[in-house]
Amino acid sequence: MEKAVNEGVHPEGVRDGARDGDRTGAPGGVWSGSWVAERLGVGLTGDDALTGLLGLALRRNPKRAHLLVSNVLGKHVPQSPSVVYDHGVALGRRVRELLGAEEAREAVVLGYAETATGLGHSVADGLGAVPCLHSTRRPVAGVAPAGGFEESHSHATSHLLLPEDPALLVGDGPLVLVDDEFSTGNTVLNTIRDLHARYPRERYVVVALVDMRSAADAGRLDAFAREIGARVDLVATASGTVTLPEGVLEKGRELVARHEAAPAGPAPRPSHGRVARVDLRWPRGLPDGGRHGFTPAHRARLEDALPAMAARVARALPADARRVLVLGFEELMYAPLRLARELERVLGAEVRFSTTTRSPVLAVDDPGYAIRTRLVFPAHDDPADGPGERYAYNVAGAGFDAVVAVVDSVADTPRLHAPDGLLAQLAAHTPQVLLAVVPSYVPEPLYVPERPAMLPEPLRGPDFSSYAPEEVGWLLQDLSEVTLEAPTEEREEAIQSGGAHYAESLPVEYQPSERYQELFHAALEESAARLAQAVGVVTELVLAERTRSRPRPGTGTSAPRPVLVSLARAGTPVGILMRRWARHRHGLDLPHYAVSIVRGRGIDANALRWLARHHDPRDVVFVDGWTGKGAIARELARAVEEFEASDGVTGFDPEIAVLADPGSCVRTYGTREDFLIPSACLNSTVSGLVSRTVLRADLVGPHDFHGAKFYRELAGADVSVAFLDAVSARFPEVADAVDGQAKELLATDRTPTWEGWAAVERISEEYGIHDVNLVKPGVGETTRVLLRRVPWKVLARAGAGRDLDHVRLLAEQRGVPVEEVADLPYTCVGLIHPRYTRGATGADGKAVTV
Repeated sequence: MEKAVNEGVHPEGVRDGARDGDRTGAPGGVWSGSWVAERLGVGLTGDDALTGLLGLALRRNPKRAHLLVSNVLGKHVPQSPSVVYDHGVALGRRVRELLGAEEAREAVVLGYAETATGLGHSVADGLGAVPCLHSTRRPVAGVAPAGGFEESHSHATSHLLLPEDPALLVGDGPLVLVDDEFSTGNTVLNTIRDLHARYPRERYVVVALVDMRSAADAGRLDAFAREIGARVDLVATASGTVTLPEGVLEKGRELVARHEAAPAGPAPRPSHGRVARVDLRWPRGLPDGGRHGFTPAHRARLEDALPAMAARVARALPADARRVLVLGFEELMYAPLRLARELERVLGAEVRFSTTTRSPVLAVDDPGYAIRTRLVFPAHDDPADGPGERYAYNVAGAGFDAVVAVVDSVADTPRLHAPDGLLAQLAAHTPQVLLAVVPSYVPEPLYVPERPAMLPEPLRGPDFSSYAPEEVGWLLQDLSEVTLEAPTEEREEAIQSGGAHYAESLPVEYQPSERYQELFHAALEESAARLAQAVGVVTELVLAERTRSRPRPGTGTSAPRPVLVSLARAGTPVGILMRRWARHRHGLDLPHYAVSIVRGRGIDANALRWLARHHDPRDVVFVDGWTGKGAIARELARAVEEFEASDGVTGFDPEIAVLADPGSCVRTYGTREDFLIPSACLNSTVSGLVSRTVLRADLVGPHDFHGAKFYRELAGADVSVAFLDAVSARFPEVADAVDGQAKELLATDRTPTWEGWAAVERISEEYGIHDVNLVKPGVGETTRVLLRRVPWKVLARAGAGRDLDHVRLLAEQRGVPVEEVADLPYTCVGLIHPRYTRGATGADGKAVTV
């Protein structure tokens, strides 16, 4: 595979010509087809607008030498998104005029992959409230093709039609077929032949930006229409013909070979651009495009969501960005086009739009040539036809201050984030790359089999965990027999590169040294009473606020006891302790379960379904150990909202009850002090010998609970029950203090201030990290960094005492500096090594670009 990222033959020296190639018309008075025309004798004749719409380039394709390069399609040439969209909409309006209002309402639009997917959508928008579909080269498991056809001249020929509802192609209304160019008519003939045999209709309309058929080809289509007894109309922005001299294919091959063998011009500079993600918050259930059909209702939802999505991207862009490219991904053209158009409205910057492509084209840096530069990178969506090269044209050297790369989730793979992947190639040519991922829409089968009537019953000790069976039921599946552990350094590199999610593997379990175990037991002895008081306070708040008189429908009786649902695994010991307090002080036997929540992927929806079937969701109280910056609190709120929308089950309160809330992220807490909670000092050996939860597609199916492992082999080092017993033993002595503090808090305004989040954002910028996910505030989170991640340094509040003894010991063992900071809002903050690779220097931070 070629690794060059700024390919282009420079016959007359290096120019910044790619910057000019995004305008309609010829840059600087030079037509962007003249280079090919002069060397091959290819000619374009036709409408006056033709050379403004098209340039020429050379294909690396044995079937056709030349490539007509559209200046207004938004594929190979970055263009104003308004220009791209408006050309499609204008064609749609012309189709509506041709058909008349009544017939137009019955139309269905079909665009061709990959180049005309966005154009097809835009034509549908101009036509009216009609559905659209586009062909695809991506098979989708579980979706049966409703048709298919061949594009004979293309480098990748097979097209599939995969509508969610095959009835989309059944009907009497016109079928509007949209392509970027109409060159021979073969593709349209193949399409109509296939579809007419299955779903015959009386009228077809062919739409293209340019109609370049010869007179013979035009006659062939007319004859075919008479043969099938249907009317076929054609609408195009411009028309003309291509004249090809004899032997042009061989001459083209020779020319491509000669120039590909020539020096490729200047090498790209080292990759210094920053790469970051931006969360679009794409509406749940909204298709990412027309692969499975896109209805007027979908279009309305997209229109409503676009301003907020564009605002999120705008906030993430550099304030001084003056030239921004929104780069779509192969067939994913419409969503990024509409996003780019919305950005163009709200940004004070010049916005351009184009997409990556499968099409191999020679790049020549000459004003008379349409493809000035080429980025080459590996396919990153695991294509059905195997690995191969993909391309982005006229991006390198175009002077973009930022590139917003928009891909669907199927394409958000390790290859996208690899050193030779698209993001790295873009970062070599622009200071800022933003990655926006749109969820890949996969239709539900038309006849969905009913979910299993019963999800499995909760796992309980001693078969799963070292806790007594009545202490907690784990709404998880047992993955104890699966090898999931990976070395910390490998996991960190994979997580930060985007090659893996942290929940797809487990860290190797830390086995504490004798000195560290002594620290744990000393810390537990010293803090047990303080922990017991915090447990009592948070439990009393829950009992007071979650069991107030709330009549059951039809009964008139008060609401029953709360159902404690701890967020595995840090929340589980706290949930057990809260259950023990309720039993000790009030004689209540509260149900307690542990469920999985994964940052970036939400809570286990099957666990919520199980809870909803066995308990009133209004009684559920989510429990966690502590808050850091509040990421899990936000994750839970978003996940509950999505669950309500997807399942129609209401009543779950996303408020979390925690032992300690140093970040001021929740209303229900035992304390807001940032002190040592000894259960944070260890991993599974203080958590019932249960691992952190795992969510991986090959292990967790759509109807499964998330997974976890039970480390039975670590029973000799287990202190889980000893920890619980040491804290519970202090309940009697703290009872009075709990009563006083609980009454005081119940009368206090406990509205979260989120000051912890603000502090994390400040620290992230001050230390040049620029990623809040790599800043872990609080004693508990800092401990996790030292146990599970690759730490860079620890910030400690000046004068912090014995609460940090174990942190200092872990830092010493891993060679991590502890830096004292005045006015730190937390007792300590752990910083994960930014931009970590196994070649990074670790604690000295020399690998960090600040």
